[in-house]
Amino acid sequence: MPVLVINCGSSSIKYKLYGLGPEDLLAAGIIEGVGGERPRHLHATGDREFDTEVEVGDYRQGVAAIVNSLADWGSPPPIGDPAEIVAVGHRVVHGGDRFSESVVIDRSVIEEVESLGTLAPLHNPANLAGIRAARELLPEAVGVAVFDTAFFSTLPPHAYRYAIPEHWWRDFGVRRYGFHGISHRYLAERAARLLENSRPNLVTLHLGAGASACAIRDGKAVDTSMGMTPLEGLVMGTRSGDIDPAVVFHLMEAGLPASEIRRGLQREGGLLGLSGTSSDFRRVADRARAGDRAAALAVETFVHRVRRYLGAFLIQVAPCDGVIFSGGIGENSHEVRHLILSGLETLGLVVDPARNRGEGERRISADTGSVDIWVIPTDEESLIARDTARLVSHPR
Repeated sequence: MPVLVINCGSSSIKYKLYGLGPEDLLAAGIIEGVGGERPRHLHATGDREFDTEVEVGDYRQGVAAIVNSLADWGSPPPIGDPAEIVAVGHRVVHGGDRFSESVVIDRSVIEEVESLGTLAPLHNPANLAGIRAARELLPEAVGVAVFDTAFFSTLPPHAYRYAIPEHWWRDFGVRRYGFHGISHRYLAERAARLLENSRPNLVTLHLGAGASACAIRDGKAVDTSMGMTPLEGLVMGTRSGDIDPAVVFHLMEAGLPASEIRRGLQREGGLLGLSGTSSDFRRVADRARAGDRAAALAVETFVHRVRRYLGAFLIQVAPCDGVIFSGGIGENSHEVRHLILSGLETLGLVVDPARNRGEGERRISADTGSVDIWVIPTDEESLIARDTARLVSHPR
């Protein structure tokens, strides 16, 4: 039962094709630079890899290129005919209050996702474009929407409400929704298996260009660092994370237009804003090691913000069973993990240096620690594929 997973970003389309189940990966790839001057299509299937420039002016053309590649590229290609694809799973960033779980896509779902575009203007319109393209190009395939916000539907009111006039929440939907929920859910379910505990208490850290923390008690999310939008919380590649809202008023009174303030907080802040050179943590860390003070401050601020949330979330899930690192930075930087966990031995977090420098999925805590610490590479696409296959096999 071939299942295609599509993840449309602000300028890219990631995809994976699965066969008999989420462990049966047939092909994977990405189209980068959608709508740009020289988009590239990277595709891997079997033992073959392809890297070519393509003409992709919009998401429909991108999805069409993906569908064609699945039937044409490879020896043999993973499928003989696109009509063999029985279902398409889509990552949708914002599901608002409406969606607390994955759903089969129909017209009402499309209308609701479209109405939520103002809450995630960089993501929901792109997600919706991918949904519409797949429905047109693969009309017989069942579409399934898997929402980033759904995992946080279990947050209690004291965690998702802001201390604001109630009618702002009631009339305008101003509340905390949380993001990276597909990743945090995958990490929680994977950790439950590794810890042999079906309802673990965890702190999961998805650290990358986008970064977030999640507190999980009895296997369910009870708090998260991101808020109404993905801007709140940790320091990220270009997003500022937590900031005093009065800063916005101050800058407006100083004459900066709202569009410039938005750009500064979303596109020019974070590691880029602090370092002045790059949003890529690897480059910033390299410059910090070379003595660049601004880059060193960027690393220190990133670590400080993670430690602040880690400490707060450890209290919420005590006694904690595990702390999980994931995302591009969380999985690959042993230095960041060391800095984040340094001095926390009295909380039961004791790192084994050799394990910390290893690779792949592994426990990095020392045997003397009372809290397990794991590095778990996230796999959002396999979770989307699993939800998609389940809903296709047992529709509601």
